[in-house]
Amino acid sequence: MKNQTNPAPRLARRIAAAATACLAAFVLAGCAGPQLADHAQERPVFNFKQYFNGKLIAHGMVSDRGGKVLRRFVVTMRCDWVGDSGTLDEQFVYNDGELQHRVWRVRAQADGQFIGTADDVVGQAVGASSGSAFNWRYTLKLPVGGDVYEVEFDDWLHQIDERTVLNKAVMSKFGVRVGEVVLSFSKL
Repeated sequence: MKNQTNPAPRLARRIAAAATACLAAFVLAGCAGPQLADHAQERPVFNFKQYFNGKLIAHGMVSDRGGKVLRRFVVTMRCDWVGDSGTLDEQFVYNDGELQHRVWRVRAQADGQFIGTADDVVGQAVGASSGSAFNWRYTLKLPVGGDVYEVEFDDWLHQIDERTVLNKAVMSKFGVRVGEVVLSFSKL
C-alpha cells in the first residue's frame, strides 16, 4: 500500500492563511482613514473663506479615547479676511468656567490649500477642501494639569448647509488615538 497523507490539515492551513491575509488587508484598509477625495461629489461645496467670515458660535465637547466626555464648551468667533489672509479669533468658555483664547492666522494658497498658525500650534496647520469637507492637520500644545503636551489633530469639518458645519477632530500622541473633539458651528 502506498503511504497517502491526509490533505485536510494542509488545506485547513491554506484556508487559515488566506483568511488571515484577507483580515489583515481589511484591517489595514480600515486604518487608512477618510480621504478628501471621498467627498469630492458632496454638496454644498465647502468654501473656507466664505464660511469662516463674520460671527460664528460653536458648541462642543472633548472626550477621551474611550468616549467619556471630559469637557463641554462654547466658542464665539469673529472671522475677518483681507484678500487671502484671514484672522479667526476664538473665545472659549468651558463648563468648568475656564476661559481660553486662540487667534488663528490663516492664508489661502494658490493651490487651494490653507496654511494656519496660532500661538499654541506647533509649526503650521495645513488644510484643504473637497466637496463639502475640509481637513486640517496640525500639532497643538495642549495643557493638561500642570503639563503641556504636543498632540496631533486630524480635524475634519463637514458643511451641512449654508449656516451649519460639523467638526470632528481626532487627537493622537505618537500615532495612538487619545481622544476627540466634536463641535457644531453656526453662522450668526
